[in-house]
Amino acid sequence: MELLTDQEFNELVQFVKQNYGINLAQKRTLVYGRLHHYMVQSGFNSFSEYFRYIVSDHTGKAGSILLDKLTTNHTYFLREPKHFEFLEQEVLPYLSKVEAKHKDLRLWSAGCSTGEEPYTLAMLIDNFFGSNKVGWDTKILATDISTAALKKAQAAMYSSDLLKTLPKNWQTRYFCKVDEEFSVLTKRIREEVIFRRFNLMNAAFPFKKKFHLIFCRNVMIYFDAETRQELVNRFYDNMERGGYLFIGHSESLNRHESKYQFVAPAVYRKE
Repeated sequence: MELLTDQEFNELVQFVKQNYGINLAQKRTLVYGRLHHYMVQSGFNSFSEYFRYIVSDHTGKAGSILLDKLTTNHTYFLREPKHFEFLEQEVLPYLSKVEAKHKDLRLWSAGCSTGEEPYTLAMLIDNFFGSNKVGWDTKILATDISTAALKKAQAAMYSSDLLKTLPKNWQTRYFCKVDEEFSVLTKRIREEVIFRRFNLMNAAFPFKKKFHLIFCRNVMIYFDAETRQELVNRFYDNMERGGYLFIGHSESLNRHESKYQFVAPAVYRKE
């Protein structure tokens, strides 16, 4: 098979950015390395042939496979633990008082990958409320564009190594051993998370109610400045006043371009 030509690379970059917001302009080696072997195995003779196949596939499956190959779904339980400490000590006490009458907390894990983040949120919320959780609706919407990642997330089965970042009492309370190597989350915690495939580049978000809490961490690193700004503005418009946005520690918001107020490292609030 021929090497990736400039025209083929530019067409692919433009397609991915336009449809998924991901900027691969400086990732030519990554693009070639991650797609070449798959294309050979699948019987494509050139990148042009593969690209035509992706564009002509209206089911979305080819695009999903492309994204799975190009992006890294690397995550783990309690990733960036300072966020969860702030959530437990500052955010949840505030929101539980503000919403005490309605007992309705709306949370969104945007770019949930293989489920560790939304399940961490579910366990933390369960631990925070304890017996007082009766009557509260704290279900978490967890979305990702990768069907492969969502499939793993819904299975909720994780290796023993992945559980090591969790407190010991969480490991025993919220997981059931399948065998010596794997454990599965309890049904009660699994049912707290609703998984959906969703593209953050959608021009409008189809949510009926606004969120109190949005986690979108280590997702926007793939986007350019304009795409990040547009996405953050959509988050803002779909968030309740007093709500919180958590982003990755390697990410930041431009204070001159965002209405959010900085409250802690990688944590912002809608005043």
